[in-house]
Amino acid sequence: MAAIVVTSDGFPPIEASDARALVLGSLPGQRSIAEQQYYAHPQNAFWPIMEALFDIKGSYEQRCVQLRERRIAVWDVLASSVRPGSLDADIDIESAEINDFRSFLAGHEQLRLIAFNGKKAEQLFRRFVNLGSLESRIEFMGLPSTSPAYAAMPFSGKVAAWRRALGQCQ
Repeated sequence: MAAIVVTSDGFPPIEASDARALVLGSLPGQRSIAEQQYYAHPQNAFWPIMEALFDIKGSYEQRCVQLRERRIAVWDVLASSVRPGSLDADIDIESAEINDFRSFLAGHEQLRLIAFNGKKAEQLFRRFVNLGSLESRIEFMGLPSTSPAYAAMPFSGKVAAWRRALGQCQ
């Protein structure tokens, strides 16, 4: 009996052409895929952090609009990969397909910061993405993961780190 291969597919970015910051995750987890929403797991701290920093709240659609108004884009490093669960450790690097960052950056000339939501997103980006001369205009910053799997830092610490990163883009 053959093993079942589970491929996770990412989403299009939450974006506006005048975005100044891009928050990158690795790849949506199973709950996010099921709900077709970034950071849908109820214990993920992403949306609570956005509420604490920018008073972003409401329905998913309303929150996306508010992110765009704040000039914050959200996307993932991977467009797809085999991943049998939701943990980043389950991502099969050999099957990983990377999103098209050159095209994204060409359409977002005001982007000044790429903030990585967790170490895995940063590792994947640095391993697979080469922006060449585009890197000179962009700052790269690793942030503590908002995943419930990363419990080593309290919520208040995560908020403070995210404030330092995203506050400079407002």
